[in-house]
Amino acid sequence: MTKAKTEIAAKEALRQTAFADVPLDQPLVLDLDGTLITSDLLFESFVAAFRKNPLVALHCLWWIARGGIALVKARLSDVANPDLDLIPANPLVVELAENEAAAGRLVILATASDRFIAQRVAKRFGFISRVMASDGTINLKGSRKAEALAEAYPQGFIYAGDSSADLKVWPKASAAIAVNAPKGLLAQASKLSVPVTMLGKAPSEARIFLKGIRIQQWVKSALVFAPIPLAGRLLDPTAWILATLAFIAIGFLASATYLVNDLADLGDDRRHWSKRNRPLASGALPIASALRMIPVMGAISLLLAALAGPAVLATVISYGITTLSYSLALKRVPLLDTLMLAGMFSLRLLLGVVAIGAVLSPWLFVFSMAIFLSISLAKRHTEVLRMQKLGKTRAAGRGYHAADEPLLLGLGAAAAIASVLVLCLYVMNDATLAAHYQTPQFLWIAPMMIFLWLGRVWLLSQRGELDDDPVAFAVRDRISIALGGGTALAFALAAIVHIPAGLS
Repeated sequence: MTKAKTEIAAKEALRQTAFADVPLDQPLVLDLDGTLITSDLLFESFVAAFRKNPLVALHCLWWIARGGIALVKARLSDVANPDLDLIPANPLVVELAENEAAAGRLVILATASDRFIAQRVAKRFGFISRVMASDGTINLKGSRKAEALAEAYPQGFIYAGDSSADLKVWPKASAAIAVNAPKGLLAQASKLSVPVTMLGKAPSEARIFLKGIRIQQWVKSALVFAPIPLAGRLLDPTAWILATLAFIAIGFLASATYLVNDLADLGDDRRHWSKRNRPLASGALPIASALRMIPVMGAISLLLAALAGPAVLATVISYGITTLSYSLALKRVPLLDTLMLAGMFSLRLLLGVVAIGAVLSPWLFVFSMAIFLSISLAKRHTEVLRMQKLGKTRAAGRGYHAADEPLLLGLGAAAAIASVLVLCLYVMNDATLAAHYQTPQFLWIAPMMIFLWLGRVWLLSQRGELDDDPVAFAVRDRISIALGGGTALAFALAAIVHIPAGLS
């Protein structure tokens, strides 16, 4: 049996199981948040309003005191304007509702979201016949929703929901549908006296969490450890302990700011060919969870940084200010955005320096800015090429036009050559005099490795074959790993191998 036929059979089996004994005069009632759509409109509205005016957080506290959560939803629907058409819908629920509507069953939207914003969402779906929602006074959730539905449809109804609040509604229904429900909720629902059907499967919370905080991006923070061998302190345990504290601190802070970035970019990410699959943009990671995680991870970061010393704390705070400035505003300024990205990479290197109290050659910081500027330009170059292939003239949420591709290519290649040149100058000057290098001549291997890697990055970028994130590409690409290993080997040989003066 083909995959398509298997899916059709599964959907038909679902319909027969859930609705075989339910008359067509009983409507199919859909919850909205987490059921028909993958996100929560309360938090979508809050984020949209907060971007316009951060003081809305204080307003929410005042509205709660005056009229409760229903008033908050009503006020936010007045001041916020999230792009509702971009919020992902649950395809299984949509298909189920379309099939039931085609069979002659009414499909009702019953939600705790505010009536004004719920009606706007309902316009996306032609199968919805009626909207029942909160009205600024009554929060239509849990028991109140159950009572309203029982009163409106005394003949019975089918109810599809996804949360623990729906355990109050399902007993009033003729049949229940649990959408992407976690195991705990399914266990509770199975104890009800109505037949319960599972639609979809809850994703792994741990996997979604790690993907949301971009745990794979912690590899960028490994730059914190670079000053240890560069300063000749490979056998210094204190240096490794302090650098590890700094590494974890910057990792947690970076993850928190990634979440801030993704919240600020929800609309733009949902328009993007690959970013739309990010946990927040897709709805896999609830906005509420992200809002809770941000301050927790920020606090952990600052605590660890303080343990590593005041200089580390100051550097971590500087990184936080820089990356937030980038995420909230400066990434929309062409070219400045790439300079900011290069600066954030170099701040990681500086963090390692201050953590262990090392003194590094200024050439290495110039090299860091040059190589990471080239990588950042490659990232933008790849995005512009993809944009051209999709027939777009401007990048959503960025300041680049399709015509900027040659400029990005030229600047990126120039920065790549500059980084190789600067590394050569370091080898010829400071490295030759550094006491911790036994045979600095081995360091000449490094510029060749760096040239080959940057050349590979730009070759693939020009061909349109580079990953959206060159760093993520590098840690998966065998050739990149081999070239990185060659660079590390050059520094190791220079520090360990001693060749007598007469033979060198």
